Amino acid sequence: MASFVSAGLIGISLGAQYALLALGFTLIFGILGVVNFAHGGFYVLGGYAAYSCVTFLGLPYPLAVVAAMLATGALGYVFELFVVERVVDDHLATLMLTLGLYLMIGTGIQAVYGPESPQFGFPVTGTLRFAGFYMPLENLVVLAVCLVAIAGVYALMYRTDLGRGLRALADNRQVAATQGLRPKLLFPLAFALSCGLAGLTGALVTPILSLGPLVGEPVLAMAFLTVILGGFGSIIGATVAAFLVGLIEAYSVVYLGGSKGALALFVLVLVVLIVRPSGLFGKEARGA
Repeated sequence: MASFVSAGLIGISLGAQYALLALGFTLIFGILGVVNFAHGGFYVLGGYAAYSCVTFLGLPYPLAVVAAMLATGALGYVFELFVVERVVDDHLATLMLTLGLYLMIGTGIQAVYGPESPQFGFPVTGTLRFAGFYMPLENLVVLAVCLVAIAGVYALMYRTDLGRGLRALADNRQVAATQGLRPKLLFPLAFALSCGLAGLTGALVTPILSLGPLVGEPVLAMAFLTVILGGFGSIIGATVAAFLVGLIEAYSVVYLGGSKGALALFVLVLVVLIVRPSGLFGKEARGA
């Protein structure tokens, strides 16, 4: 029972990380209709930005995480405003542009930092033990930060005029424009929010797992898988699917082993898509 509960706690922590990634990914698709293949690149950038702030600027780790989130968000804003915005309705062009940006990010990081993984450790270590249950302290800290960030995203999207405007654009861009909303002003903000969430996740997670130019590839695959499972464009679906994926991954590693766990996850997604081709929350697929 202790190992079962402990694996569940770690799975919830993983789910919170995946939720931040999936929320950013699905926001861009729901609002702009763009599949952002650079999402994994912004995750990597967030990790390297935090690493640089700590190593070269001497900033405390919490400030480095905030700086990484702001930097990746700003880069996302500029990229959408000057690049994506010009071809936002051409899905093939946006796919190629975001994929090209991901490759540029990876190449640039290798040119500056080299191909090796830098030494970047999480500032909190140890294990919390209580009544036979255990959880690494770094996972607990990441879980707390991710939950606060997720709550912030929901508050922004459902409690503010900006969020209502973004969801209106996701529902029907033409109707929203006739009501006075300006897509060219809101699209860059949505892209900045998405990229900032990816950068925040990278800054939090890469010190625990690993940091390197290519660590964004599995992250992108997991975000894509989670969004498919929850339903493209669904905020609620992305969140629910992320925690489900995190729990499946944690329990699979404990009871099945890593490779069998991955197989179980893909089987689940396949079954869901057969039963509900639009995902768990497919009815909300264009705006949650």
